[in-house]
Amino acid sequence: MGGRLLLHSARWHPIWRWAVAGAAVAALGLALVFVHAISWRARLDAPPPTLILCDRHGAFLTQIGTSAPSTAAHTPRLDYGYWPLERLPERVVRATLALEDRRFWSHPGIDLIAVARALWQHLHGGRRSGASTIAMQVARMQQPARRTLWHKAVEAGTGVALTWRYGRTALLAHYLRLVPYGNGSHGIAHAARWYFDKPVDDLSWAEIALLTAIPQSPTRLNPLRRAGLERAVRRGHRILDALAQQGVINVAELALAHRQLQELPPLVAPRRPDALHAVLHYEAMAKAGGLQPSAAADPRIRTTLDLDLQRQVTALARRHLEAWRASGAEQVAVLVVARGTGEVLASVGSSDYRDRHAGAIDFSRIQRSPGSTLKPFIYALALERDRLKVHDVMADLPDGASGIGNADGHFLGPLLPRQALANSRNVPATNLLRNVGLETTLRFFRALGLHDLEAPASSFGLSMAIGTLPTTLERLVHAYTALSEDGRLIDLHWYQGQPRREPTRVLSVDTARLITSFLADPMARLPSFARYGPLEYPFPVAVKTGTSQGYRDAWTVAWSETYIVAAWLGRADDGTMTHVSGVRSAAQLVRAIMMQAHGARPGDVDDTSFPPPPGRVAVELCVFSGKRSASGCHQTLREWADSQDMPPFEDAATLRSGADGARLALTIPAQHRAWARDEGYPIDDVSPGDVPIRLSIVAPEHNSRIWRNPEAPLALNRLTLKVVVEPRAPQVVWYVDGEPFAVTDPDKPVLWPIQPGTHRFQVRLPLRDGFSRPVRVVVE
Repeated sequence: MGGRLLLHSARWHPIWRWAVAGAAVAALGLALVFVHAISWRARLDAPPPTLILCDRHGAFLTQIGTSAPSTAAHTPRLDYGYWPLERLPERVVRATLALEDRRFWSHPGIDLIAVARALWQHLHGGRRSGASTIAMQVARMQQPARRTLWHKAVEAGTGVALTWRYGRTALLAHYLRLVPYGNGSHGIAHAARWYFDKPVDDLSWAEIALLTAIPQSPTRLNPLRRAGLERAVRRGHRILDALAQQGVINVAELALAHRQLQELPPLVAPRRPDALHAVLHYEAMAKAGGLQPSAAADPRIRTTLDLDLQRQVTALARRHLEAWRASGAEQVAVLVVARGTGEVLASVGSSDYRDRHAGAIDFSRIQRSPGSTLKPFIYALALERDRLKVHDVMADLPDGASGIGNADGHFLGPLLPRQALANSRNVPATNLLRNVGLETTLRFFRALGLHDLEAPASSFGLSMAIGTLPTTLERLVHAYTALSEDGRLIDLHWYQGQPRREPTRVLSVDTARLITSFLADPMARLPSFARYGPLEYPFPVAVKTGTSQGYRDAWTVAWSETYIVAAWLGRADDGTMTHVSGVRSAAQLVRAIMMQAHGARPGDVDDTSFPPPPGRVAVELCVFSGKRSASGCHQTLREWADSQDMPPFEDAATLRSGADGARLALTIPAQHRAWARDEGYPIDDVSPGDVPIRLSIVAPEHNSRIWRNPEAPLALNRLTLKVVVEPRAPQVVWYVDGEPFAVTDPDKPVLWPIQPGTHRFQVRLPLRDGFSRPVRVVVE
């Protein structure tokens, strides 16, 4: 019998050995998997800290969350917080460990006593208690997983590995960075700022107890809800009692904390103001790495916005837009910038983000036709290049610039540069653009930051002076800092601590102040813009309006000693509006904002003005000649003249008595004589007989190329011919290709029917010697 048992045992011995070997291999494999699962989890990881943005006075603006996958619906969500701690807050540590992990400083990452207690309670059906340590909770928060036995084992092993690798202090600091405090808030530093708007070191024992209670169940203990707050308060009382039992707080502190906790008012989370486009702009800057807090432990960003001013500007923008909706206006955008610093104080991208008329679009950053708002830069460039002087006489005459006319359909004749710019005349501006050069001007516009296009200047042509070069409101305001800041181009500043380039000198102080004085002179705006309208202020303000073709865009940019304010009105579909011009709409809005920002009241008058250009003296100029007024000028204008290049005095001999003895006859340049005669001015036509007569063709230009429009009626396919004759002659003869074409008054333009080919134009005097230089034109 015994032999049979031995034989039987011997027969099964190999099977037993294989079973044991298999079990050993399986155990080894499981151990390897377990070790591997722990090894790649045993590191301290945290999302980047959430930026909290506030306005320049500390009022809450927004916080920029971190995308995180949702474990419930598998849809993206935003989490907030994760602020690192410079040092462990001792009182928060005591309160946290009081209920969460009392033996934290002694166990290796697993609390075997707590595990045994939890197991005993589970087997005997008593009150259950948790056994997760701080280290295990860190492992779970970093790698959330289903609550299975395997995952609990991995969390335990990871907790031991984390404790061994990083030490308890670093582990606890990391826990206090990750732990959820409800409503998306993670970490005690962020929760202290979010719920109580104070640093964690300033929390009272009552506030610490309330916050420490929340992580057990952030949803049930949500302090922003009444029921959740009541539950959190009850748990907070337990935490305070535990702290007293451990000798952390004394009896007096305990009583005070209980009372403060019980009397804690309902918590209110900060709410984002009505400035969504500004918020989205800051979020875009953050994603591009453009928002960097000054301290990692306090990732708050103080922006340059003034939310009180932002609310006022938004309300004014909506009110003024509403007044123009019946005329086709659908959207509005406004920027208010502090002079000297370039700080953006208010930014309104549309009337309302939810507006059905494309309100979600930020129109302060959308390219539109800027109308006449680029003219000041053309004048500035001409002054810089010495192509223009303040006493030059400019021509605002029909057909003076490739057929471009003025918005009002009228022409003002001879104008000083101050008048031409202040009246926003198209013809002088396009003539000046031609003189300065298209490519030179386009490069200057690029240097100002108005565009970053690579297109040739010829694709915009002379109409670049009246709006064909697209730009944005933000770019426009940036460019206008060159005028408002004495020729220095200053970057717009969006938050404190923002890296900034040094201001770039793009204009001289002399030029910038001259242009400012042009645009701040209410007398120079006459007759196009009446006195005491939306362009006039009770304190010094320089203003430039713009209206794009077809009333598609209405602009105004203005600057005082304190602010730059710019506004745009228009439509998202680029449709036309009904006579919604810059001066009628945007200028009114800008004036309302400027008056509000300055706190000006009706009847206030400030007699001060902008600083004059250095080295210049105030003189009275005759507007028809650009010479200094002695006496008897028909019209004069105050101007800042260069003390080293003073214009001469008006010669009294040029002012003669008219035929009726009541008016003075004007001796006026040839190109303005026809205009003056049409306007009813008596003209001095005395021409010395022995003085040689000079003839110069001014239109068309020599070697110009003209494209004939095959779709236009023949009556409209005509070329304007103009000549300057000095001194005046009664008649001239136009020759085209060597043949007489027309005998005409030299002061009046001639229209020639356009014909394809190369043509040669010349002007001669009838019955006497005298002829102009030939002009060659190619018509295609």
